[in-house]
Amino acid sequence: MGIVAFGCWFVRRNRSSEHFMAAGRSLPGWAVGLSIFGSYVSSISFLANPGKSYSDNWNPFVFALSLPLAAWLSVRYFVPFYRKSGEISAYHHLETRFGGWARTYAVICFLLIQLTRLGTILYLLSLAIQPVLGWDLKTLIIVIGGLVIIYPMLGGTEGVIWTGALQSLVLVIGPLICIGVLLGSMPEGPSQIFNIASRYDKFSLGSYSLTSSISESTFWVVLAYGFITNLQNFGIDQAYVQRYITAKSDRAARQSIWMGALLYLPIGAIFFFIGTALFAFYQPQPDILPTGIKPDAVFPYFIMTQLPVGLTGLVLAAICAAAMDSNLNCSATLLHCDIYERYFRRAKSERESLWVLRLSTLAFGILSIITALAMISVKNALDVWWKYAGIFSGGMVGLFLLGLISRRANNTGAMAGTAIGILAILWMTFSPKWTGLPAWLRSPFHDLLIIVIGTLLILVIGLLVSRLTGVRNPR
Repeated sequence: MGIVAFGCWFVRRNRSSEHFMAAGRSLPGWAVGLSIFGSYVSSISFLANPGKSYSDNWNPFVFALSLPLAAWLSVRYFVPFYRKSGEISAYHHLETRFGGWARTYAVICFLLIQLTRLGTILYLLSLAIQPVLGWDLKTLIIVIGGLVIIYPMLGGTEGVIWTGALQSLVLVIGPLICIGVLLGSMPEGPSQIFNIASRYDKFSLGSYSLTSSISESTFWVVLAYGFITNLQNFGIDQAYVQRYITAKSDRAARQSIWMGALLYLPIGAIFFFIGTALFAFYQPQPDILPTGIKPDAVFPYFIMTQLPVGLTGLVLAAICAAAMDSNLNCSATLLHCDIYERYFRRAKSERESLWVLRLSTLAFGILSIITALAMISVKNALDVWWKYAGIFSGGMVGLFLLGLISRRANNTGAMAGTAIGILAILWMTFSPKWTGLPAWLRSPFHDLLIIVIGTLLILVIGLLVSRLTGVRNPR
């Protein structure tokens, strides 16, 4: 409630659509960086990562190892590009480069990704708070979703960034407390955690085999997925690009990327260690866990049953803080700039623009609540989030890279590459479930490779077709 009130306080400053979306382009780099870090963590990291390492191992942590390279490429190429263009929408230039279809395609992909992301966040947060209040899970999702909608709808981007900076300080405290309690709760001392975890190979980063890498979640598959996804996050994701635009200078924007990326590496490791420590804590005494409990629910159950009074509230506050960065304002910005303004009304008043932004925030928030309700039946939220994030990304990183890498890339090449990329994504997504197909027609690739192969196909086919057609982009 405090975070919601703090975010809403900025409503008095949002007298124009420009300020609602770009916060006056005057924010310090450290605040933007903490906001990026807070957005990157969210309750997906806070609850799904421990759930994954509890049930499996540290294989998903390989995702974070690609962060420094993705951050460097973003600092080197993407930040100067966006800052120079001056456009708030990350996808505006795609229309100039390839046509209106490319811009709209990227916007739709982003909105679908954010819908899945916020739905996952609302579901996990409600799962964590349910043992405290004892409410029905569906009711909690609706109530929490309403709170998450309010402050970006009123406070705009400035409210989101300053709230993100504040929540980042809170959410770091929670996992550190949990690690301290876990280390001190082991009957044979902290070393017992490492002994049990080593015995069950819980610290494994996955297989390093190259022969089985296309069909299993090996080290290399997760690393490739992590690199493309992090390049998408820091390079072309509206939620991050819009934050770069709000920074007061190019230097501040670059600093924000490094702060957000490098802070996540140790904090991400802490979340995975919590899951491993939970496994070591409950493995000798499985009878104190409820029968059939989901991996994602083990950490919330530990918080409610094992933490001392007071610390429970502080950790729950950290989980709430991690979930408050919804990116709803970024989705509303795209709906305003790339859909409403592009296709319906170019000439409009400031009052009308603000109404469109706020109503878009509300509508997208309601859709996210519906998505969260659909998440109730899933087994592991992290697996679902990664899968659908890869599918909905649609290989749009490849479209961006095609436009940036080659001046010869034209509209024909971009359309051909995107079409083949989408077909490949659909084939990799659905063919394994088509029992009527012969085995050789089904995709042998792991779900995490969907975004990797989709990106590469768009880039390679786009370059090849552009070269063969030889028609330069008239734009």
